[in-house]
Amino acid sequence: MPFSFEDYVLDQERRELTLRGQVVAVGPQVFDLLLLFVNNPDRVVSKDELLKTVWGDRIVSESTITSHINAVRKAIGDTGEEQRLVRTVARKGYRFVGRINGDSTGQARQPENDEYPTAAPKPPPSPALVLPEKPSITVLPFQNLSGDPEQEYFADGVVEDIIAALSRLRWLFVIARNSSFTYKGQTVDAQGVGQALGVRYVLEGSVRKSGNKLRITGQLIDATSGTHLWAERFEGLLDDIFELQDQITESVVGAIAPQLERAEIERAKRKPTESLDAYDYYLRAMAKLHSGGREAIEQALPMFYQAIELDGEFASAYGMAAWCHFWRKLNGWMGDRPAEIAEGIRLARLAVALGRDDAVALTRGGHALAHLAGEVDGGIALLDRARLLNPNLAPAWFLGGILRALRGETDAAIEHLNHAVRLSPLDPEMFRMQVGMALAHFFAGHFDAAAAWADKALGNLPSLLVAAALVAASHALGGRMDKANLAMQRLLALDPSLRLCALKDWLPIQRPEDFARFVEGLRLAGLPE
Repeated sequence: MPFSFEDYVLDQERRELTLRGQVVAVGPQVFDLLLLFVNNPDRVVSKDELLKTVWGDRIVSESTITSHINAVRKAIGDTGEEQRLVRTVARKGYRFVGRINGDSTGQARQPENDEYPTAAPKPPPSPALVLPEKPSITVLPFQNLSGDPEQEYFADGVVEDIIAALSRLRWLFVIARNSSFTYKGQTVDAQGVGQALGVRYVLEGSVRKSGNKLRITGQLIDATSGTHLWAERFEGLLDDIFELQDQITESVVGAIAPQLERAEIERAKRKPTESLDAYDYYLRAMAKLHSGGREAIEQALPMFYQAIELDGEFASAYGMAAWCHFWRKLNGWMGDRPAEIAEGIRLARLAVALGRDDAVALTRGGHALAHLAGEVDGGIALLDRARLLNPNLAPAWFLGGILRALRGETDAAIEHLNHAVRLSPLDPEMFRMQVGMALAHFFAGHFDAAAAWADKALGNLPSLLVAAALVAASHALGGRMDKANLAMQRLLALDPSLRLCALKDWLPIQRPEDFARFVEGLRLAGLPE
C-alpha cells in the first residue's frame, strides 16, 4: 500500500516516489531509507538499524550514510538545516516527523478513478511546531503609541529592517516578515506566539513620537518561559527619518544578538552532556573561548572538534577551532608549533570554503589565516566580506580593525574598533578590542594611549601576552624606563622563552617601520636577543 505525506506518495509495490503525480527520481538505497522512515514515523531509527535494513550490515562510512540521508531530504524537499520531515537526533539516529496520511496503520489509500467523495474531508489539526535545533526568533510589529498614523510606516520599516538584519545570522532561525505581521494590531501573549510560530524568542516593541523626537522601546522575551531577557530604549530626531531607522536597526540587532548567544550558551550548559548535539558543543566552546585563558581554550578546542565530528559542514565550528590554534600561538601556548600552525591553517581554509556566506566562519577563519599563514591582505578581504554579510557582527569589526592596525592603517583600525565597541559595549571579548586599540595607537606613535589601552586589556585578561609586550614597548619608547622594566618582568613571567629574534614569527606586522619600532621598544625595555 502507498504511503502519503504532504504532496508526496511513496508506493512500496511499484518502488516509486511521486510528487503531485510526477515521478521523483531516487536511487534504490535512497528509496529504501525513505521507506524505512515512513514505516516508522516519529520513532528514532538508529544507524545500526539503517545499516542492517538498507545495507545488509555491510560496513559503510559515515559520509556514505550522510550523503544518502541528504539525498532523501533532497527528494522530499527537505534540508539538513530545516529538517522539516527528517530530523537528525544527535548520536542516536534519525526520525521521520512528517504526518503520514491514511488509516490507523499509517498507510495511505489513494481513491480509484471512479471514487468521488461527496464532501471534502476536514483537514487534520495542525501539528504542534517543534522548536528548531538552532535558536529561533520572531520580531512582532512594533506598536504605534504616538497617535500619528504616519509613524505606522516608520515602525513597520524598522521591524522589516530588523528581520532582514537578523536573517543574516546563519546560526539564527528567523520567522519571515509575512508571518510576523499577521499579529499586527493584535494584543498578543509572547508565549502563545512562540508556540504558534515554533520559536524560542520573541522581540516586541513600540514607537512613540514627541515633537521632533521619536522613542523606540524593545524587549526580548524567552517565549518558552515568559522570561524577559533584555529591554532597551532608543531615541532620535526625525530630521532624517531614514538615517534614524538605520541607526535603530543597528542598535537593536547589535544589542540582542549577543543576548541571544548568551541565553543559548546558558541553556546549553544546563543540558546533560549525553544529549548534546553539534550546536550545543559549539555554544559550550564559545563560552570558554570568550574568557580567553589557557585552560579555557584547551577545553574549548575539543568541543569545537566534537561539533565538527557531528556536523562535517559546520563552517563556524571550523573557524572557531582554527581561531583557538591562533590564540594558542599568540600567547606562546603551543606544544608542537609547526604541527599546530598547519592544523590551524587547514581548519581555517575549510571554514572559509564551507562558509562562503557565513559571516562568523569568514571572520574567525580569515583572522586565523592572517596570523597563522601570514595572509593579512586576504584575511582583511574575508573580514570585509563578513561585514557585508552581517554589518552588525562586532567581531568582524574588531578583528578587522586589528588586521588593519597590523597593516599600518591606524586611523581605519581605530574607526573599526570604536564601531565594534558601539555595537557591543558589554562584549565578553572586550579585551580583544582594547588590545587592538593599543596596537593601532602604538603604530601611530601614540605611546601613552597605547600603554593605557594595553593596561585595560591586561586588567580584563592578565595572561594576554601581546598586551604585556605593548605596555613594555610603549613605556620604553615614551621614556618611562622604570615602568618599562616592570612591564618586561611581567612579560617574561608569562613567556620566559620570548626573544627579539622570534618577533618576526609572532605578529604579522606588515610595514618594516612598524616592526622596527616594536623591536626597538622591546629591546629598550630589556627583552633578550
